[in-house]
Amino acid sequence: MIREIEVELDGFGDMADITEELRKFVDEYVERMGIDEGAVLVFNIGSTGAVTTIEYEPGLKKDLPRIMEKIAPYGEDYEHHRTWGDDNGSGHVRASIIGPSLLVPFVNGRLILGRWQQVVIINFDTRRRKRRVLLQILRA
Repeated sequence: MIREIEVELDGFGDMADITEELRKFVDEYVERMGIDEGAVLVFNIGSTGAVTTIEYEPGLKKDLPRIMEKIAPYGEDYEHHRTWGDDNGSGHVRASIIGPSLLVPFVNGRLILGRWQQVVIINFDTRRRKRRVLLQILRA
């Protein structure tokens, strides 16, 4: 079973919690197929977006972009800018560091996540973007 969701985000590390969408997707799968264990693949379509888990709270929502700015600064001289004439080289590097996908197991129809662990999509581009995220159930 596959589903695509869209999330509109500002640039420079804006993020959204998509955990509830994953829960609904798993619930629908369990109800439809009668199989209550497996995993959900969460994949960002695009090279300046990333998927990870985080405690989705105001402090960390500020901390992660701030730390990523230290790791891959926006003002750095990226070869990517000369190649394409744009300004989002830092976004490509940041997204590559975190990665485009995540696999979340589920057992007895419930996602296996820690109490303070949410699944997030992050937009590292330098402008507002509609991020496309593919969800796919993988059977155990």
